[in-house]
Amino acid sequence: MKALELKVPPLLLVILIAALMYVCALLFPSVQFGWVPTWVRITLLAIGFLLPLLGWLAFSKAKTTVDPRVPHQSSALVTSGIYRWTRNPMYLGFLIILFTWGLSLQNMAALLGLPVYMFYMNLFQIRPEERQLENRFGDTYVDYKKRVGRWW
Repeated sequence: MKALELKVPPLLLVILIAALMYVCALLFPSVQFGWVPTWVRITLLAIGFLLPLLGWLAFSKAKTTVDPRVPHQSSALVTSGIYRWTRNPMYLGFLIILFTWGLSLQNMAALLGLPVYMFYMNLFQIRPEERQLENRFGDTYVDYKKRVGRWW
């Protein structure tokens, strides 16, 4: 299983999960639910795009790597801005985008993609990142983990 750690770019995973959600909606049309108002979906989608943008801007300002596959190349531990509320605003934003996609598909089976995404991200992306960041930044990162949640 270690072979999958830090290998799949999170954006590619989002695309794959979104496709899986679409297939689930096609395969299980009997588990549809009512339409969610457009303003709700637009608001969620805006938040879903805003969170990764804020994360990227904070990393850029700190002049550290944005590539999640190489956390060992991080030159700074970013704990300000959006990182005061979540350690993973980009991944959280992607989750919200997938949730909005599931709402647009109007299908409960499609929403099963959300725990699949979270499971994969926790196991193969976030935990390996956390190990490397802890090795790189030591107690400073451990203290940060105690103060700020992984997802929210």
